[in-house]
Amino acid sequence: MAEKRDYYEVLGVAKTATKDEIKKAYRKLSKKYHPDINKEADAEEKFKEISDAYEVLSDDQKRAAYDQYGHAATDGGFGGGGFGGGGYQSYGGGGFEDIFEQFFGGGGGFGGFGGSSRTANPNAPQQGDDLQYNMDLAFEEAIFGTSKTISYRREVDCKVCGGSGAEPSTAVHTCATCSGTGVEKVYQQTPLGRVVSQTVCHTCNGKGKTFDQACNHCHGAGRETETHEVKVNVPAGVEDGQSMRLNGQGNEGKNKGPAGHLYVVFRVKRSEIFERNGAEIKYELPINFAQAALGDEVEVPTVHGKVTMKVPAGTQTGTSFRLKGKGAPKLNGNTNGDQTVTVRVVTPKNLNDEQKASLRAFARASHAEVSEEDKGFFDKLKDAFS
Repeated sequence: MAEKRDYYEVLGVAKTATKDEIKKAYRKLSKKYHPDINKEADAEEKFKEISDAYEVLSDDQKRAAYDQYGHAATDGGFGGGGFGGGGYQSYGGGGFEDIFEQFFGGGGGFGGFGGSSRTANPNAPQQGDDLQYNMDLAFEEAIFGTSKTISYRREVDCKVCGGSGAEPSTAVHTCATCSGTGVEKVYQQTPLGRVVSQTVCHTCNGKGKTFDQACNHCHGAGRETETHEVKVNVPAGVEDGQSMRLNGQGNEGKNKGPAGHLYVVFRVKRSEIFERNGAEIKYELPINFAQAALGDEVEVPTVHGKVTMKVPAGTQTGTSFRLKGKGAPKLNGNTNGDQTVTVRVVTPKNLNDEQKASLRAFARASHAEVSEEDKGFFDKLKDAFS
């Protein structure tokens, strides 16, 4: 079975995305890959992947579980219930922790009767937050790919104090309140016995250490923001709204934890002459009446350069021709799509006397020879030049 993609990556949003941003991304992608609209072979599979991602990320409870446990939370890995019933979701979906919070006020996480707390250790390594960067691309850059160095702000450990929050010359002490653990226990006496929970230490704010003087550079926060540059290799064939993930380019982690990711979202400018639908390029070719009636060889622009195309005699306006392999590269593929050329016959304006006389002669000569279904056109042509 193929490995599931990250749901945030599927929808092209950052992990910090709001519900509205998630909904907007889902609507755009579901329209694009809906099997009734998109006839590509993998459209149905992509639509299902998009729907699964939205089902999880649009639900606060499911999203929280997914953020903590990943796809294991959706695959029935927790008591066989996944995000649905079972496991801790009994008793109306509240769970044991919610029951104790209703009785005793909750607040710091459920610790059970003398048991361990579920509050995370604030001194444990923590992954940094993900970031998002919007990159503007010209139409041709999206077609053929490009490399760009981008600059953005991200959060890192303070360069002066190394993340401790203490001025380098000051003394650092183990927190007397939490004994260096970063958490303190809270005891509550209840009708069922004494309940022990944990919360972040109020003295050291979870650092486990106190100091006589805060760092003058970060004012004790232990963090600062810096300008960071990274080179982005944009693959050929990307489309507007798609994104790519750069691992480890987000905010630095805390307590030596891994850095978050950077999601680069592409915003592709429209072309003045081409339309694009995935790897297919569309172009409208204007020709005159003589070219349509007699046929001609014409030059047609493509994203790969100009090519010669034959217009057969008797071509009607709205007729489409396909240029194999002259479309956009298929993303992560080795082939190109096609270019569709749709002919539009242009009615001449501001004719000179010679041109008018020629068209009148043509109309008179053609009127007796045309088929019944074509007579309407030539009658109009004749009337126009009478």
